[in-house]
Amino acid sequence: MTPTDPASPVAHRRGEADVTVLGVDGEPLANTEVVIEQTGHEFAFGCIGFDLIDHANGTADERHLAADWLGLFNLAVLPFYWGMFEPERGKPDTARLQQAARWFGERGVRVKGHPLVWHTVKAAWLDQLPTEEVERLVRERVRREVRDFAGLIDEWDAINEVVIMPDFVNEPDGVPNAVSRLARELGRVEMVRLAVDEARASDPGVRLLLNDFDLSVDYERLIEQVLEAGVRLDAIGVQTHMHQGFRGAQLLELADRFGRFGLPVHFTETTILSGDLMPADVVDLNDYVVDEWPSTPDGEARQARELEQHYRMLVGHPNVASITYWGITDRGAWLGAPVGLVRADGRRKPGYEALRRLIKGEWWVAPTAVRTDEAGRVRVAGFAGDYRVSAGDARGAFSLSTGSSSARVALAP
Repeated sequence: MTPTDPASPVAHRRGEADVTVLGVDGEPLANTEVVIEQTGHEFAFGCIGFDLIDHANGTADERHLAADWLGLFNLAVLPFYWGMFEPERGKPDTARLQQAARWFGERGVRVKGHPLVWHTVKAAWLDQLPTEEVERLVRERVRREVRDFAGLIDEWDAINEVVIMPDFVNEPDGVPNAVSRLARELGRVEMVRLAVDEARASDPGVRLLLNDFDLSVDYERLIEQVLEAGVRLDAIGVQTHMHQGFRGAQLLELADRFGRFGLPVHFTETTILSGDLMPADVVDLNDYVVDEWPSTPDGEARQARELEQHYRMLVGHPNVASITYWGITDRGAWLGAPVGLVRADGRRKPGYEALRRLIKGEWWVAPTAVRTDEAGRVRVAGFAGDYRVSAGDARGAFSLSTGSSSARVALAP
């Protein structure tokens, strides 16, 4: 296997290990041909799993889309928008999303919930209640979801878009939302504390993010204030919907700026268009409405180039631990934009193939036959993650970390 090139822009993602392979009798398997293959990435290559919820529950047949999804990603984001999850008070969509989380987990995919607290896609029944009761219900909601999905979901966007939360007034029904009202009373930092503390009360080991689209100094200041207040975050979420064009080198600037807090940076919501770009003068992306927004051949070629740039840049940046693409298909995509990696009719775009060549090609160890030495050792080099070694019908597993290491793997039938 190719050893790590220290000059490679992704060298910090790779590792090497001397693996001692033990046969079923527990003795080193000397001078024997074995097969080494990667089974998972340590880096989180994520995508929303919204389109596969019905498939996971057996109420729709999306086997082709599921195969394409599983062919790229190892992190699924499931939707917990309160207004959709519990449109009628006391009747949350728990069982259906538990089954979806279980379906992904059975296929080796980690699951993230998005979000626990947000002012948008609101539960309208909350709006008429007094603020004191709203706070109690928000706290209970956070505890309930984290508790009910413990063992299925180990990572959450604890709170979403706090920078604008107290000031948000653009409600489709014209009724001010209760969560923004609570944020005005408690303040931004205490809203973050509420979400984080209640989530950890239900599951102390859960990973929690602060997530925002406002990437200005206001967000940096909020992060500083939250950390100074003693609120423990596990990562910083940075949204990069690029409906108005690829951000290029600005992505590296974002990774630098938000990495200065010493926490992993997660690019939580990435979209790159394969059709016409949204006009640059649109401030709120939700305000842009068109009758149709098709994917085009030129747009698809551009999307493929930009996807490769995006992933190479961010995987190459040591501060970044996760990239989540916001939709594998154009069907039902946010704002109706052609952001998917496959078209609405299910055909793959060039962007899908471009990502696959990276994630499951250049950055992946395919099944490779090698021969152990007289001590049963073999040298393994590749991206950090999970690996399998097999000899005939016997196999074993090990993890490859960044840097150099060693491992002993006992094979079993």
